[in-house]
Amino acid sequence: MPAALPPTALPTYFLSHGGGPWPFMKDQYNGHYDRLEASLQDIPRQIAVTPRAVLVVTAHWEGPEFLISASARPPMIYDYSGFPAHTYDIVYPAPGAPQLAERVKALLDGAGQPARLDPERGFDHGTFCVAYPIYPDASVPVVQLSLKRGLDPLTHVEAGRALAPLRREGVLILGSGLSYHNLRQFGPGGAEASHRFDDWLRQSMALAPAERLSRLLEWERAPAARAAHPREEHLLPLMVALGAAEQEAAATVYHEDDFFGALAVSSFRFG
Repeated sequence: MPAALPPTALPTYFLSHGGGPWPFMKDQYNGHYDRLEASLQDIPRQIAVTPRAVLVVTAHWEGPEFLISASARPPMIYDYSGFPAHTYDIVYPAPGAPQLAERVKALLDGAGQPARLDPERGFDHGTFCVAYPIYPDASVPVVQLSLKRGLDPLTHVEAGRALAPLRREGVLILGSGLSYHNLRQFGPGGAEASHRFDDWLRQSMALAPAERLSRLLEWERAPAARAAHPREEHLLPLMVALGAAEQEAAATVYHEDDFFGALAVSSFRFG
């Protein structure tokens, strides 16, 4: 299907991207990721148009300023360890979009958020493990945006605000992280913290925009916040997705209470 500009602004998403290269390990996971996969596969139906490109804000990339992948043919980054040998041969052959990368840089620079193009950056698993279920034929170009070191929530909301015009230009903005990310308690030991934080997060999404923003900017005050996110890099893509659709309603598009047997995790759509 050829890309077409949407009649209205595309929604933005914060996606809990799962662990490691899970879409390429179905034999090993025996259906464990079926609900997450189904939620990602449903995104094309939800947006009802093939986007011109996808901009992924990835939790797996940080820089002293915002960095933007600018390769026309991005390589692969296997940023995980201990997985089967075949997962180090994965190729997600979506093209890059250098012109979109330039546009992203111009929007960020113009908003006082200095950004730099990276012509070498490849697709990390936070990108290809959400892009593959959504667009398995890899026909939609993909550009990645890093987080900015310091991980200040407001800085990332402001970046999202700067990028909001892309939504009317046919660009689908995906924040790829995980709503619970404490690898030392990734199982039954993290159950209570993940459920307390996820309950707070989903309740926050239902609030009016101003109150929702206020709560998320002070996310460290949430129940079990630091138990859920000892370091917040997997939460920060949410701030960009929110900022790009700040005044619009949020919906939970994926939720599990038993992720890895015990954890609560969620994904959200704005707009």
